[in-house]
Amino acid sequence: MLLRLLLRYSRPYVRWIVAVVILQLIATLAALYLPSLNAQIIDQGVAKGDVNFIWATGATMLWVCLVQVAAAIGGVYFGAKTAMAVGRDLRRSVYGRVSNFRAQELGRFGAPTLITRGTNDVQQVQMLLLMTLNFMVSTPIMCVGGIVMALREDAGLSWLVWVSVPLLIAVVGYLVTLLMPLFRSMQDKIDGINGVLREQIIGIRVVRAFVREDFETQRFGDANHALTKVSLKVGSIFVLMFPLIGMILHLATAAVLWFGGHRVDTGDMQVGSLTAFLQYLLQILAAVMMGTFMVMMIPRAVVCAERIGEVLDVEPTMAEPEEPVEVTNPRGVVEFRNVGFGYPGAENQVLEGLSFTAEPGKTTAIIGSTGSGKSTLLNLIPRLYDAGEGEVLLDGVPVSHYTRAQLSDRVGMVPQRPFLFSGTVGSNLRFGDQHAEDDKLWQALTVAQGAGFVREKEHGLDSPISQGGTNVSGGQRQRLCIARTLVAEPKVYLFDDSFSALDVTTDAKLRAALKDEIRDATVIIVAQRVSTITDADQILVMDDGKIVGRGTHEELLESNETYLEIVNSQLSASEVA
Repeated sequence: MLLRLLLRYSRPYVRWIVAVVILQLIATLAALYLPSLNAQIIDQGVAKGDVNFIWATGATMLWVCLVQVAAAIGGVYFGAKTAMAVGRDLRRSVYGRVSNFRAQELGRFGAPTLITRGTNDVQQVQMLLLMTLNFMVSTPIMCVGGIVMALREDAGLSWLVWVSVPLLIAVVGYLVTLLMPLFRSMQDKIDGINGVLREQIIGIRVVRAFVREDFETQRFGDANHALTKVSLKVGSIFVLMFPLIGMILHLATAAVLWFGGHRVDTGDMQVGSLTAFLQYLLQILAAVMMGTFMVMMIPRAVVCAERIGEVLDVEPTMAEPEEPVEVTNPRGVVEFRNVGFGYPGAENQVLEGLSFTAEPGKTTAIIGSTGSGKSTLLNLIPRLYDAGEGEVLLDGVPVSHYTRAQLSDRVGMVPQRPFLFSGTVGSNLRFGDQHAEDDKLWQALTVAQGAGFVREKEHGLDSPISQGGTNVSGGQRQRLCIARTLVAEPKVYLFDDSFSALDVTTDAKLRAALKDEIRDATVIIVAQRVSTITDADQILVMDDGKIVGRGTHEELLESNETYLEIVNSQLSASEVA
């Protein structure tokens, strides 16, 4: 998966990668040439007292050094540019795929792990690519070239290379096998701590209301301790790695000086060649060390790539139609034909045999006990879920034949849990119509009974809104969400218990204003309060996923026991008759 991702997302940047390879090749060859020049200075310049040779060779070394530095800088630049671009594209792909997920896919992964996969996991893959382009290109060149140049200086010491390099590879390879499962565990623990933290931030008011700070602190502490424990295990291996590598480097250095010194003493090797051989051996071991260090990054990147791949490989359960239908004169007629639905993994159906029609200019209300399937029914219309049985039609066409953009133009929904995005009042309202003028926004706010509190704010439409709308009250948040839907001017309005946070007076004013504003649209309301739906043209009474009654308020009072029980549980029949 890691290789597949890197090949796929680095393909547009092949020219930059080629530039990295060429520049790293130049820099590495220059680095390999320097010890040989240094050996010549010692053997032919210093030993013979030839000052002119020393100056001439020193000048050559200076030019080679400048070429090495320039090539290294260029290689790092293009390597960083490539890695950052690949990381950007990978994050974009993860975000694009997640944004197309429906409720089933979101429920399968969960928000915390999707956040981690789109940020931390991508960063790990990006960092591996950066380090690979900056170091792994030069590592094989340095190893092969260093061995060739070392043998060229003195073949008699070559056995030190064949002993020290495999030993270094074996030590680091063993450590890598220990790190692989720990890195996977670490990413899972990051998911866990993100989930706890996100839940506590979102539910901070509930935590404080029930004085559960100590419990939540302990829960976060447990998740934090689990991550720390794994991180310490990883750290302990890294701590062990560097002393072992250092010991191998020092032993190799000592061996070269010991055995090389004897060869110099017997006249089989010159001092300059010994110095060059030592430098080449250190370059080889440094390259191997950098390569093995890179290899140690691979296990974590592999785990992260697999997690990213799991997201990218998911095909949304509700794909866009290949040939979207075009309705020339949309009216907003909603029809359910024997619709059934069950959540994945659930034993029983949530909805069974639902059939009804909601027409333009009329209000259809849905009421029932908690868990009767009201919100699920509503979610089928904008295709947040697909019906398992039967058909949901909009203007005579199954909703699965519309694109998401077409459905969004025709269907506007105010969810049960109103959500606002960080920004301003105006930017949130323009989710409905990004080109809407201020006059249109104020009109929507007036209908939603929100113009008053927005005008009281210092900056009006430019007043800041925090993430989730936590800096406004629940009732204000609901009214802003209703206004946002009004700005979109859809043909079908879906209100999922969208008036629950409003007081009776505001509720009445808002419903009266809505009746005039959207008189030609299809309105479907899910409600808990009977007072909200008494004027509806059609009321559907639901129980256990089925429609057990339909009619006007007066008709249901006379004919439906379930509806009468709901009414009596809230107020007397005479009060709402």
